[in-house]
Amino acid sequence: MKNSHLKIFIPILLSFFVMGMADIVGVATNFVREDFGLNDLTASIIPMMVFFWFAVFSIPTGLLMGRIGRKKTVLLAILIQCIALILAYSLYQFYIIILAFALLGIGNTILQVSLNPLVASIVEKDKLASTLTFGQFVKASSSFVGPILASMAARSYGDWKLVFLIFAAVSLLSFACLYLTPINADNKLELKQSSFGETLKLLKEGFVFTLFLGIVFIVGVDVCMNTNIPQLLIKRLGMATEVASLGSSLYFGARTLGAFVGAIILMKCKPASFLRANMVLAIAAFVLLIFSWEQTLLFVAIFLIGFTCANVFSIIFVFALQNKPEQTNEVSSLMIMAVAGGAVISPLVGAVSKGFGVGMGFGILLLCVLYLLFLSFKLSK
Repeated sequence: MKNSHLKIFIPILLSFFVMGMADIVGVATNFVREDFGLNDLTASIIPMMVFFWFAVFSIPTGLLMGRIGRKKTVLLAILIQCIALILAYSLYQFYIIILAFALLGIGNTILQVSLNPLVASIVEKDKLASTLTFGQFVKASSSFVGPILASMAARSYGDWKLVFLIFAAVSLLSFACLYLTPINADNKLELKQSSFGETLKLLKEGFVFTLFLGIVFIVGVDVCMNTNIPQLLIKRLGMATEVASLGSSLYFGARTLGAFVGAIILMKCKPASFLRANMVLAIAAFVLLIFSWEQTLLFVAIFLIGFTCANVFSIIFVFALQNKPEQTNEVSSLMIMAVAGGAVISPLVGAVSKGFGVGMGFGILLLCVLYLLFLSFKLSK
């Protein structure tokens, strides 16, 4: 890394860990569903409240980043997420939970828009794909431990919400480390800052729009797998909620391993070829998940989907940043706005699951993966 040693790398990695905390919405949705007696469609509002804000705040965050700098924007994001986590623990009522997860989504939007350009500004171009993928490994580690902590808190202390306090404490640590670390991230490629309208016009470029849709679909897959895996295990295998929630940990454990392995492979392998091989396996895994009722096969499918989808986001993001290196902030804003795909696809999967069963809901995610396979061929060109 440029101008960097361990003292810069550690705060960056902690920030990626904080980024992954938003995925606690998956296991939280299942506990909230049970605590307040919600149906599947109503419960799908909770993850929607996290990811809806990616559509609203992404471009304004890019503009804010141009004014106050990338580091300060990351610090603001971490602070907002910390407030959301404390609120969710302190005032546990349905509408307060909706508000808390909305704040969590806003903070996570700001963090994802600003953290990737921050990394891009201090990392060599040829190392960016593997570095962002390693960041996704750290993010996935956070996503992985969330359901485990919630389940342990529910079993040992009768209060799954303790996970919010643990994550809030880590967020404060991350804020302090980054605040105290000098990082020169805003001297590179400081060109004219685009307006809101000029940023949106980038979507008129076919390649940018194709990448935008890729982010929409991979985030939709990630959010819906996180939220619906426990329900699949409950309905097909009769598991209790606190046990079925560990299915999300299996998924994120596979993502964690996949991101780590991907960071190594991407140092040598072409990203488009790596993406294509992963999507072929992911399609086979989704077919297995949709039609299987056997526990071992379901676990194998969940693991394979997590493993093969672990690197998609970072690969697409790198293609986007390198396509428009002079507009890093603007491109980052657009790509993170696409994260709202989690808000769009989650209710759709919820509606299909309600009408035709949870297995058919995963059929929507299979279509998303088919698009990503198509994208891999386009990126090869």
